[in-house]
Amino acid sequence: MNSTSPIKEIPVVLTIAGSDSGGGAGIQADLKTFSALKTFGASAITCVTAQNPSEVTGIQALESDLVLKQIKAVCDSFPVRVAKTGMLYSADIIRVVAAEDIREGIPILVVDPVMVAASGARLLKADAIDALCNDLLPIARVVTPNLHEAEILCGHSISNMDELREAAREIGDRFDIACVAKGGHLGGPEIADVLYDEGEEHIFTAPRVQAAQTHGAGCAFSAALTAYLARRELMHEAVRKAKIYVHESLARSVDIGRHQPLNFFWNVHKAPTQ
Repeated sequence: MNSTSPIKEIPVVLTIAGSDSGGGAGIQADLKTFSALKTFGASAITCVTAQNPSEVTGIQALESDLVLKQIKAVCDSFPVRVAKTGMLYSADIIRVVAAEDIREGIPILVVDPVMVAASGARLLKADAIDALCNDLLPIARVVTPNLHEAEILCGHSISNMDELREAAREIGDRFDIACVAKGGHLGGPEIADVLYDEGEEHIFTAPRVQAAQTHGAGCAFSAALTAYLARRELMHEAVRKAKIYVHESLARSVDIGRHQPLNFFWNVHKAPTQ
């Protein structure tokens, strides 16, 4: 007889996003990150994509009713502590996700406002931006836009650190949520991200990693933030640790085929607080 007993304190997290056939972003990146950070990851797939780190060659959205059923099936069986969204693609899917999040009473929602892939492929229909702003962001706890997504959400261009800080404040105040505005696209030897939360600002910096590819880094960041929030970290600590996790995943990227994807499991032999 096996004398071991199940570990009962692993927090459950849910990703609602698209599938990346290349395994480096989307649902696949989220689940790898969840596992690396000692959380139990469940998923609801919104779209199936044919892609690799270089290109997206096809997107097929699922029916919104099937997305709803996936979320319900997970929440019926598991105590979801935090959920995150990634690629939602259409207004119908966004509205279903928002309604089901409220219906299921998920305590914390992290929104990664995925709009365009690193390869340039559009991952959010133009008419879905209103649904994102009107239906999803007002019920979220935190949103994690990159520079271009922040420009869309705040309605003006961002060309320097002061403008990034102002954008984080504008987005946070507009939707009454925390905003992590990521500054990776500003250039320079350091990457600075700005957290604006309940009137307080925190700036997190790290040396820029000269990675050959950054495909999936945004997904990994929002997934790591989700995992740390599920582990009861305060928002600023969760952001700090998520940034460290992604920095190290990029710095320790691996050579696989023609690509150098993130090393999601760089920390598996490290202490869980890393």
